[in-house]
Amino acid sequence: MAGGLEPHLEALRRELHGPAVLSVLVALIAVAITFLIWRFVQGRRSSRKAVLLLGLCDAGKTLLFARLLSGRYRDTQTSITDSSAVYRLSQDKSTSVTLIDLPGHESLRLQFLERFKAAARAIVFVVDSVAFQREVKDVAEFLYQVLVDSTVLRNAPALLIACNKQDVTMAKSAKLIQQQLEKELNTLRVTRSAAPTSLDGSATGGPAQLGKKGKDFDFSQLPMKVEFVECSARGSKGEEGEADLEGLEKWLAKVA
Repeated sequence: MAGGLEPHLEALRRELHGPAVLSVLVALIAVAITFLIWRFVQGRRSSRKAVLLLGLCDAGKTLLFARLLSGRYRDTQTSITDSSAVYRLSQDKSTSVTLIDLPGHESLRLQFLERFKAAARAIVFVVDSVAFQREVKDVAEFLYQVLVDSTVLRNAPALLIACNKQDVTMAKSAKLIQQQLEKELNTLRVTRSAAPTSLDGSATGGPAQLGKKGKDFDFSQLPMKVEFVECSARGSKGEEGEADLEGLEKWLAKVA
């Protein structure tokens, strides 16, 4: 009996060492590696639950923060520390993110960003649409510092430029703000010849390079998805009116 099975066993051994089986094994290993990488990336993303509110002083970050959480208007003042709270989506109360409002003062903003940047799933960069024309260089400088940071580049959190104070007649449109920011950021990356440093002071290894070399900068060249939205934390009727945050809320629902 054993002697009769030996030819069949030998044929089976040859088949198991054949090119077809080897191809299947290689394919299975590739699938397993891909799955492990996907799980790793998803695990890192799920551990980042914070949405950071950034911007210059008086851009309206703190009022936006209050409106998103309570819907109510409140008087605010320049923040000297961070504020955080859980924000639950209106359509799905089981889904939430942690909103963190960071100080916008020049002497504090990078210090606080350093503390929270690794936890950021998304960033809302708030711009004062009324004061934008005179603040454009300062806005672009801060945004540039955020975009060349090594942690931000590596994690590539979704980025929203929230063009606030649209209830004011003199407010600049999101389209104009995008065009002006792209122009200023392009100028900054050209003039920065020294190697940039990350927020922790370490060199990132090479000259600042936003976008594609040899081409004028635009936001589509960044590793993260960048969107613009017009909003108003104050609302068209001032303190008594409702805020216009529909675009911001829809974006938060996408990134949550």
